[in-house]
Amino acid sequence: MNKTELLRHVAVDEPSRLTLAQVLDKAELTRTRDVPANSRFLTDGEQILARRALEAAGCGRFDFWGGYPGAERKVCRFWPDWAEGGEEPLAAVEVTAPPGADLSHRDYLGSLTGLGITRDMVGDLLVGDGRCQAVCLRAALPILLSQWTQAGRWSVQVREIPLAELEPGDRGGKLRRETFRSLRFDAVAAAGFGLPRAKAAALIASGHIQLNHLPCLKPDKLLEEGDSLTARGYGKCVLARVTGESRKGRIMAELERYE
Repeated sequence: MNKTELLRHVAVDEPSRLTLAQVLDKAELTRTRDVPANSRFLTDGEQILARRALEAAGCGRFDFWGGYPGAERKVCRFWPDWAEGGEEPLAAVEVTAPPGADLSHRDYLGSLTGLGITRDMVGDLLVGDGRCQAVCLRAALPILLSQWTQAGRWSVQVREIPLAELEPGDRGGKLRRETFRSLRFDAVAAAGFGLPRAKAAALIASGHIQLNHLPCLKPDKLLEEGDSLTARGYGKCVLARVTGESRKGRIMAELERYE
């Protein structure tokens, strides 16, 4: 099948097809010019679709890399046959906030958006006490070093660090216990993200909440233990455990929320 047919076969929506087209273009660059290349950062779902598309297209050497083992957001790297490895396409910075600054993942990400940095130029943000470590495309590094001076209402200091100094730390989620009449997609999403049921259903139907990192437009789909929900702007929620049934016949479950 040709490129257009392949994209329609693998991806269900136009934004996903555009992302996959860009990934395939990088693969073609490596094939035709015999040089290493890489995509921009991909979400978990985009990585799944990219792998499917690349394997269907018969692409050669490629891998996914996010700057450290266990990274969530990753670039897809393409290698010509002669290369053992090319120039590292990623860089890392560490941002230090003043004592007492209570900055969240959203604060740091919002400050990057204010600089004109798009989400696919930045990988994982590792937020700790008074600091944030960020993985980025090497091309974006000069902007971060020269212009990332504020997050929220606080002035911050930024410096480049080696990728080896990244510290993912404990990325455990916040546990909450809920009861449900049924484990419908919209009911779990509403509880997990703290949304009205109707809004959760609308976000699902419009493709803004993904199930196991892939689109699912059915609010009434029944979920199972271990299913994960992701939504831009809300984070990630996992249906961690189904613990039993309440006296009133409702399903008791534990949700883990990651922001």
